[in-house]
Amino acid sequence: MKKFQYPEARRDETIKETFFGIEVADPYRWLEDPDSEETKNFVDAQNSISEPYLKGCPARDKIKARLTQMLDYPKYSPPEKEGNHYFYFKNTGLQNHSVLYMQDSLDGPSKVFLDPNTFSSDGTVALTSTSFSEDGSIMGYTVSKSGSDWCTIHFRRVDTGEDYPEELKFVKFGHAAWTHDNLGVFYTRFPEVEGKSDGSETSQNRNQKIYYHKVGTPQSEDILVVELDDPEYIYTVCVSDCGRGVVILPSKFCHNNLVYFSDLSTLKDGIKGKLDVTCIVDKFEADYEFVANTGSKFVFRTNKNAHNYKLVVIDFENHSEENWVTLVPEHPTDVLEQAVSVAQDKLVLCYIRDVKNTLDIHSLVDGSLIRKIPVPIGTVSSISGSKKHSEVFYTFISFTSPGTIYRCDLSQSPIPDPEVFRQITIPGYDPSMFEEKQVFYLSKDGTRIPMFLVHKKVLEQNGKNPCLVYGYGGFNISLLPMFSTIRLVFVQYFNAVFASANIRGGGEYGEKWHDGGRLLNKQNSFDDFIAAGEYLIAEKYTNKSCLAIQGASNGGLLIGASVKPPYWLLEDPEYIYTVCVSDCGRWAVILPSKFCYNNLVYFSVLFQEEHFKNVLKYSPLHNIRVPEDQYPALLLLTASHDDRVVPLHSLKYIAQLQHVMRDNPKQENPLLIQVETKAGHGAGKPTNKRIEEQVDILCFLMNSMNLKFIE
Repeated sequence: MKKFQYPEARRDETIKETFFGIEVADPYRWLEDPDSEETKNFVDAQNSISEPYLKGCPARDKIKARLTQMLDYPKYSPPEKEGNHYFYFKNTGLQNHSVLYMQDSLDGPSKVFLDPNTFSSDGTVALTSTSFSEDGSIMGYTVSKSGSDWCTIHFRRVDTGEDYPEELKFVKFGHAAWTHDNLGVFYTRFPEVEGKSDGSETSQNRNQKIYYHKVGTPQSEDILVVELDDPEYIYTVCVSDCGRGVVILPSKFCHNNLVYFSDLSTLKDGIKGKLDVTCIVDKFEADYEFVANTGSKFVFRTNKNAHNYKLVVIDFENHSEENWVTLVPEHPTDVLEQAVSVAQDKLVLCYIRDVKNTLDIHSLVDGSLIRKIPVPIGTVSSISGSKKHSEVFYTFISFTSPGTIYRCDLSQSPIPDPEVFRQITIPGYDPSMFEEKQVFYLSKDGTRIPMFLVHKKVLEQNGKNPCLVYGYGGFNISLLPMFSTIRLVFVQYFNAVFASANIRGGGEYGEKWHDGGRLLNKQNSFDDFIAAGEYLIAEKYTNKSCLAIQGASNGGLLIGASVKPPYWLLEDPEYIYTVCVSDCGRWAVILPSKFCYNNLVYFSVLFQEEHFKNVLKYSPLHNIRVPEDQYPALLLLTASHDDRVVPLHSLKYIAQLQHVMRDNPKQENPLLIQVETKAGHGAGKPTNKRIEEQVDILCFLMNSMNLKFIE
């Protein structure tokens, strides 16, 4: 294999920080400045190595052609009724962004209402969210550039399709919550940023506040309505179903939140200044998600004393916890993932049962079960419905199904079975050639871990099949079955196996599963992931030389912790992953607090010595050592405008890794990074960039494992 000539990167050995008496070196701190010429030159030098390796793949054109062909099919979202119109997104196939359409009836003609493909010529400006006024006459929508989390809010008239002149800036992690008089919105924004705020900056955002904006007026006239006493709060704002109140949900730890309420009905002269707020929940002990209200009685989905979540009713006129009433109790095994208020007095509840979704209809009045909705084995990816309307739509997908949209009319009694509203198909694609199945394996401590496998129906378990294992394991996020063309192309044209490991740290089995893979239990996530590879080898799906792993964002941390040297010391070297791919990964868990503060709180890095020392054991950047043999083939993908997991994570890691292994004669596997420009953490990425990135990943797997493209 070709020996790589990695670029030299300047090291400043004098830069160190001390945490709890432990000195931590940071020789590549200069990479924290994305605008410096030195950083830009470093990125260019790295891309000049990775691009030839990826672009020189002998089957690249064939891979790209097949991926493009697989992606070229009409994609739809479920309809959403707003006012007297239905709205839905459609992508004809290879459009960079889906287009928002409007129609007066479900069987009537539709017309384009908003086309994000007109925002920019290269597709790097995206539509990220929409929200409609109570009467459906105005749509608020947010726009992001280059994949950044920074957004601007715009407003469009539904009757004419014309935009109002203003735009609301300095918005991140927020949306517009409409007042019921249809005149304006509550929204969150940060203080005006000094310098740039395009997503390439690495500074931490603080002092988010809640404002009221009257549509048709400049942002300079907006009214500050809520400013609580903690600058780290990130707010979610909801207007109650009756329009008389505002529910405010401050968070600061990436999970768990408080609950505040303001009664708008007491404002005789309208919104003129700061609102009087009442604290309903004053401790960060659980998650609270507003679902619906009837008068002063508000329904929340919460994991307060309920690891699998439940629905509770809090009477805001008598809100002491001892007066809370359980509307739908915690299920003993299934996790309540989503609750949607529909048809005035009903609830659609979506549960996770062994990493597959189920749907139930319950009464909003007394919580009783009305009926169960049959769902195939897979995922309910989106539910569209509202308390104002009796129709509910939802999309079902699986590893091999691109999607079926169902419609159900809840006004009928008894409630009928859902009907297929739209079947999404791919020309030339035959799902029957694939098999998807769920297996369970034991982790290091004996915990039973679920994992999905996708492969051709005719697969010989001879220990020779290429295998890609995907994992995440963090932030209470569940990896449910999802349709992915890149995975099916990998399976079909490389006669491979795709595996999705549902390791601890996710939300697949509720808060206990989440807690089982975080903080002092984080090692469980890594052990679960390593055990997935052990299982696949033991069951003769694959072997070490054909075994690859992939993770994104927090999953990048998983990849980094899975390749660090302690795992090279296992008694049986067959359990070592050979190829590793990370997308926007978290490689440096220990960082100064100015970066990703909320994530640092989530990991408790800087606040408790015990947690710091625990993180130091697995933070990938801080555990690079010379192994007995060599590091696996490694591809880090990151983006210039990723302001959620900033690129410095990947840049520092690759610089340190190349420094340690540059002159090691045993290191023949590539240690590469590819930095995408005008892109962010992933959301809003145009189709053309997604195709190129997916081709890069498959080419890296092919080159690094010496695979053959089977036509």
